[in-house]
Amino acid sequence: MANRVEDRLDPVLYEEFLSERFVQLSTIDYQTGGPNVSALSWVHAKDELTILFAVHHRSRILSNISKQPLIVLNIIANETSYSISGTARVKGSASSEVPIGLSIIELSIKEVRDVMFYGAKIIAEPKFDKTYDEDAAKKLDQQVMNELKKH
Repeated sequence: MANRVEDRLDPVLYEEFLSERFVQLSTIDYQTGGPNVSALSWVHAKDELTILFAVHHRSRILSNISKQPLIVLNIIANETSYSISGTARVKGSASSEVPIGLSIIELSIKEVRDVMFYGAKIIAEPKFDKTYDEDAAKKLDQQVMNELKKH
């Protein structure tokens, strides 16, 4: 998909957002006006035009989005790197079924761009491990992903 620009997730990329995975979020810092990059894993594609993600209800991301709702999600998948830009809004809060206070953010996709530099491909996607109690992590991850699927 080198150098292609789309206005939605294609079916293959959509599938990448149906389970928890590593992505990076770029926002504009509400205090400095400079870029702010955050790592996230609780993401879910509602459809080919909408991505939902969850952040702690005290996250700086919420203040950034309230001041400047234009954001970019970066995902490494399918041997390339994608920049997914659009407008974010806080959709609501997670229900009491999730034991921590989370806000659900909705990204309305405007552009999906393959940003991998010419003549290269990604040969290994980012992997991560949760560093706290493995069983608790799995339970929380499942609760959050179920919550995203409800929105």
